[in-house]
Amino acid sequence: MAKPVLLVTRKLPEAIEARAARDYDARLNPQDAHWAVDGAEIARRATEAGAAGILGAAGDRFDAACIKALPESVKIITTFSVGTDHIDIAAARARGIVVTNTPEVLSFATAECAFTLMLMAARRAGEGERMVRAGKWEGWAPTQLMGVTLEGKKLGILGFGRIGRELAAMARGFRMEIHYRDINRLPPELEQGAIYHDDDDRFLATIDILSMHVPGGEGTRKWLNAKRLATMQQGAIVVNSGRGPSVDDEALIAALASGHIRAAGLDVYDNEPKVNPGYLTLENVALLPHLGSATIETRHAMGLRCLENLDAVLLQGKAPPHRVG
Repeated sequence: MAKPVLLVTRKLPEAIEARAARDYDARLNPQDAHWAVDGAEIARRATEAGAAGILGAAGDRFDAACIKALPESVKIITTFSVGTDHIDIAAARARGIVVTNTPEVLSFATAECAFTLMLMAARRAGEGERMVRAGKWEGWAPTQLMGVTLEGKKLGILGFGRIGRELAAMARGFRMEIHYRDINRLPPELEQGAIYHDDDDRFLATIDILSMHVPGGEGTRKWLNAKRLATMQQGAIVVNSGRGPSVDDEALIAALASGHIRAAGLDVYDNEPKVNPGYLTLENVALLPHLGSATIETRHAMGLRCLENLDAVLLQGKAPPHRVG
């Protein structure tokens, strides 16, 4: 019996590609060419290959037009990500195409990245690293690149899901006070002493550091706008490792330039990989290239999640374990 054809849009960890090639007629992308940013090209390649499944990733353009153009042979789209805002799930459902993701395996790594950004912003690590690399460091000085400590600071976590709670656990080790804002209050066993806020303004006015972990979509687009930034304390810090569009870039750039916001750490961007050029001239912002889940262990686990979903639908004829649509 012929193996199901699997279209893979991006280069994946070696062990994941090897297993995909073992169990499927896998059409890999060894050069990691970015053709999947074009939905029409995804559909063209899926049609040409007669794909039964597509293993895609964040940034791929699975919009309504793409899904409408997919061949009847496609039964499942699995994305190498937790986020699914790059997929039109309603359009996939209308076509009877299963959509799955990779939950639960990247929470710690993404929280780790948020904490890295928090430390970089608070301790001016990006500025110091650039100074050393540029050959401008002239030795230790009593007032050189003085940042702020995290100890005793009020950390505000916007979105207290798995990632937010992992970040809170790390922050407790730095003796930080944990506050959170979410749609609903969590039970005490999940709060672990964190302080719940049911109002945006009171939440933002209370905290010293904001770490954003909200999903994408129109409901959170430009959530951190000029009005909310003005509500924050003078000298507060902003970290975003969730979704780039949830920040109003122009407003944050203005707040950083004025000094109202002391510093920021960003791992995600609106319209990435394009980065608003206003950030590039500011010393008080640490910029990472969407490294949230980028550990060897996590990316391997994400690949296994994708394969579990594919195997269920294409090899075992049963419901996938991580279906989102």
